[in-house]
Parts: sequence; C-alpha cells; structure tokens
Amino acid sequence: MAGPRKTRSSTTGKADLGTEITASLVVFLVALPLCIGVAVASGVPAELGIISGVVGGLVVGAVRGSTLQVSGPAAGLAALVAETVLEHGVAMLGVIVLFSGVLQIVLGLVKLGRVFQAISLAVVQGMLAGIGLPLMFSQLYPMSDAKAPGTPFENIAGVPGLLAGVAADPQAMIAAGLGVVTIVLSFVWKKAPGPVKKIPAALVAVGIGIAVAALPGVDVKTLQVGNLADAVDVPGPGQFAGLADAGIITAILTFTVIASAESLFTAAAVDRMHTGPRTRYNTELIAQGAGNTVAGILGALPVTAVVARSSANVQAGARTRISRTLHGLWLLAFALLLPQVLALIPISVLAGVLVHSGWKLFAPEEFPKMWRQDRGEFAVMALTTLVITATALLEGVLIGLAAGVVLAALRMSQAVVRQHIDDDTARVVMAGNATFLRLPRLIEALEQAAAAGKPRIRLDLLGVTHLDHACRTQIDEFVAQQRGAGLRVELLMPDLTGAGAKVPEVKVPDLSDPQPAPGPSAEWFYLDTRPPLGDDSPSPTPR
Repeated sequence: MAGPRKTRSSTTGKADLGTEITASLVVFLVALPLCIGVAVASGVPAELGIISGVVGGLVVGAVRGSTLQVSGPAAGLAALVAETVLEHGVAMLGVIVLFSGVLQIVLGLVKLGRVFQAISLAVVQGMLAGIGLPLMFSQLYPMSDAKAPGTPFENIAGVPGLLAGVAADPQAMIAAGLGVVTIVLSFVWKKAPGPVKKIPAALVAVGIGIAVAALPGVDVKTLQVGNLADAVDVPGPGQFAGLADAGIITAILTFTVIASAESLFTAAAVDRMHTGPRTRYNTELIAQGAGNTVAGILGALPVTAVVARSSANVQAGARTRISRTLHGLWLLAFALLLPQVLALIPISVLAGVLVHSGWKLFAPEEFPKMWRQDRGEFAVMALTTLVITATALLEGVLIGLAAGVVLAALRMSQAVVRQHIDDDTARVVMAGNATFLRLPRLIEALEQAAAAGKPRIRLDLLGVTHLDHACRTQIDEFVAQQRGAGLRVELLMPDLTGAGAKVPEVKVPDLSDPQPAPGPSAEWFYLDTRPPLGDDSPSPTPR
C-alpha cells in the first residue's frame, strides 16, 4: 500500500504545481489594474500600488497564515490613504504604514487576532458600505477625466454638473464611455460563454481602453508610470520625527484597526469559499504586519487582504500558498520588464474598475436584507455608513461599534415590571435581566407601590435572571426606607449565584403557617433556593 500512496502523492504534486502557476497568473491579471487603480485613487504614484502588490505577494503570501487569501493595496483604504496623504504628505505615508505593521505584529504575537471577529456584522457591513459609497462617487470624476471637488457629499452633489460637463466635451465623453464599458464588463463578464469568461473582466477592459486610446483623434488621460526603484522612498529622520504629532499617531492606530479588520474579515469570507486549511488568525495578523512593515520601509501603500483577488485565486483552483506568492513575482516582472505598457492604460478604465469595486463594497442589496432580518442591526449598519460618509472612517467605525454595544445592552436588558394592588398589599413583580438600563422603570414601579398607601409591599424578583449592582442597590435602599417608615416589606429574591444565598439575621417565615402575620416592625424575607439552571434536582421548600 505504501507504493501506490507515494505514486499518487507525487502525481498530485505535479498537477497541483501546474494549477498553482495558472491560478497565480489569473490573480496577477486581476491584481494589476487594481493595484494601479487604488494608487491613483489614493493620490500617490501608480508605482507605489505595484510595489505594495509585490509585497502582498512575496512577503504576506509566504507566511502560513491563510492559505488562499491574497493581499495587496485595497480599494477599501483608498479614501483613508488619500485623506492622510492630503493632510500629512506622501513622505509621511511610509512611517504610518511601517508602524501600523509593527503594531499588527504585536497584536498577533499577543494573540488578539480573534478579537476582530467579535465585531458586529452590522458594523462590518456598514463600514464596507461607508467605504464603497464615497469611493464610487469620487471615481466618477477621473472616469470622466475630471477632478473631484473634495468631500464625499461635495462629490455626490457635483454629479449633475459633471454630467453636464461630459455632455459638452467629446473627449470627456470618450473617457466616460470607456469607464462605463469597464463597469458593464465587470458585471456581465462572468456570463460570457466558454473559457473566455476565465479572463478577468478588468484585463479585457484595459485592453479595450488601450486600443481606443490609440485611435486617431482620441485624447484621453493615461497613466504616468515611472521606474519602481525611483518610487521607493525610505523614511528618514525627518519623517520619524513626525511621530511626535498626535495626528500621525491617530493615523497609525486608524490604519492598524481598519487594515487588520478588513484582512481578518476577508479571511473569514475566503474560508467559506473552500474546504482547505482554515486561517490561523493570529499568524495571518503577523503576516499582514510583516507586509505593512516592509511596505512602510519602501514608502508604499498599506497592504490588506482583498476579496476580489482572493476569490479569483479560489475560483482558479489554487490549493496552496504558491499561487498567491507567485502573483507578486509576476507583478514585479511585469513592472520591471514592460513598464511602457502601463503608460498606455487610460485612467478612466481604472476608475471604472474602482467604481465597480465601490459598488461591491457598498452592496445595496444588504440594506433591505438586513431590514427584513433585524431592524436594530439595520439601524447600526445605516448609522455606520452615514457617519463614515459624513466624517471619516475611524469616527464612523467607532460610532458604529458604540451603537452596536448599546443595541446589545438594550436587548440584554429585557425586563418586565408589573404592578398590582390588593386589599392590603402593593405588589411589584419583575422578571428578566434587571440592569441599569431598566432602572427608571423599576424606580417608577417602586414609587407607585409606596404611594399606594398599603401596609404591606411585596417585591417578587423570582423571575429575575440577572440583577446588576445599580438595580440591587435601588431595591435595598427602597426596602430599608419603607421598613424604616413602619411598613411590612416582603422581598422574594432568586439565588443568582447558584450556590445558595446566605442571609444573616433574617427570618424566613413558613408560608403555610396559619398564624397571623407579624406586626409592622417585622422584616420578611423570602429566599428562593431553587437550583441553578440545568439542575434537575427538586426545589427545596423555603422555611
């Protein structure tokens, strides 16, 4: 049996190598226009996008974190990078990316990779939508060879004027037409017949754009590409001195959180696409950190995992890390050996690729889906999207997280407070999770019971599954106050510790005792000693 096993393993290995090489070429063809397009959208030279793509392949791809996930410059960070470059300059980008990478490595070493999985799905989808919506509208302008006005709302408001300008300029119409063709191809190319659909739609659009741009009388803007080595900008002492600026520290933290979250969210999505080895989250976070450290040293764009490249890798049949590593090698070879080809690519085509990416990030179909499933989560998702669009990525994510926590707290505080007045007793019954969020309703019920003017008050909390410090303190103070006023107060409490409550100097009367009730000065305390949930033993009778 040993012989056949060895033969099968060897044959499979050869077949896998061919598949891995083919898959790496497919990923390379998808990554090339995206690397360049993300760089242009980020306001940096196109060469920096290629450098980050190479780092994502050769550095991140070589680490055993995720088997099939592919990393590089991501459209999701384009707006953040553009804002950072505008505020601090391209020279400071390397320092920010470098220290973000170092911080990611630290987070991975202390095993915090799984923490990012605890973020609400509504916040994640809201974050992606908040990235995608501004990206779409910002890229409509370069898609028409125009300059974007500025903020997301200014870009949205300027669309009618942009359309009027395009209609009046034949060259702008050609550029916009190339962008529209790119977007349409991106949506419908998968339906193409036969093996043709295996060619990436972005590559087909680039080919069409190059052909149209070469026609006589066509004057559309094309890429300005220089030498990769000349684009490398290693941070110096002047850039490192910028670490004393609070704005730089904030940018480092923002890049770290967003890049880490996007990478690990993508890892979870990619793991659902295949049946191979699962992602090692802490190792993958270290890998992403190593990639960003190298990218920062080179002064390039931040590196994150990217869904488009990763899904292309899975669909191409990749099974190992070879494909994602090789794609970085193909990017490097192409940029070094055929840089003149890059200068033929119309910018409007790359902008069209990013408009499509923005639409996929925005995912408008997720909003009605979330509305039907959970309207509370829908509110968190919509709020996150709107705040990111109106302010910035970090503020939107933080507010979204806060909204998610508040929603969870409200739902965990599902408590019912009922009130009933008998002949001589004011009763208050409470069930559920008694937390500070339900304190106003509890206080109202207690005040109404006291105002009823009955000689006895009965507080039944046997249905309470959780009693926090605020509610317990309020109840204790109310009981002490009413007893001090001469009323009889009966307090029925569950054993929330599961070990039995110890109540010193408290008399627990027998409910079956036919004797008359004690006088107004006596203290009644009913203690429920039922076993904790999951224990099938009979409940003892209080005495």
